Amino acid sequence: MKTGVLFLHGFTGGPFEVRPLIDYLKKKTDWIITTPVLPGHDFPMDLGKSSAEAWMMEAELSLNRLRKEVDRVIVVGFSMGGIIALYLALRYPIDKLVLLSAAAKYISPRILLEDMAIMMSDSVTKNYPPNTFYHLYDYKLRNTPLHAMKEFLRVVKMVEPYYGNISTPVCVVQGKRDGIVPFSTGEHLLRSLGSVQKQLIVSEKGKHHICYSDDCREWFPQVYEFMRKDQSEI
Repeated sequence: MKTGVLFLHGFTGGPFEVRPLIDYLKKKTDWIITTPVLPGHDFPMDLGKSSAEAWMMEAELSLNRLRKEVDRVIVVGFSMGGIIALYLALRYPIDKLVLLSAAAKYISPRILLEDMAIMMSDSVTKNYPPNTFYHLYDYKLRNTPLHAMKEFLRVVKMVEPYYGNISTPVCVVQGKRDGIVPFSTGEHLLRSLGSVQKQLIVSEKGKHHICYSDDCREWFPQVYEFMRKDQSEI
């Protein structure tokens, strides 16, 4: 049975936000992995005309392309991407959902932008080309329009009323040190989602960009095990 994984990045971010988990899965599996860039998130950034609908549509198109290639589909969403992943689960048959720092609750979109500066640190960029983080964070930090922030909030508000209608098996990963999405969000999602099979993984050291947490190598295997198992085994 061929497995495909759709990764959805966060607001003003890109696939690099989940790259450590992608690299981990590539070493472990032969799964087909796709990581679309949502409209307006290319470089140079152009979020001025982007909309919640455009982001959701791109995610849908990417999902449908992947579904044609595989037998089972897993969707992994980081931050805003986690909310878009829930939207997809409302509309399409998805085998598993993995929600990383999903922005079901949030402190402030402005703080989200400020937190991106962390990704410019030497501890992160030493493992990847510095330019990757420069053009996808430093530039966007200075050029994200208020309109785009409002669209980010629209994504959350459009999906929230329907959490109870989602029945897809779900794994929620939440960091205790997340300064953007409150730690209580993980438990809130587990209570709200209609899924029978649901799991919460706590990253003790995880900040918002949880795939770069100091303890990611401890919880990556747990996420992989959730993704790997058939539903009957969970």
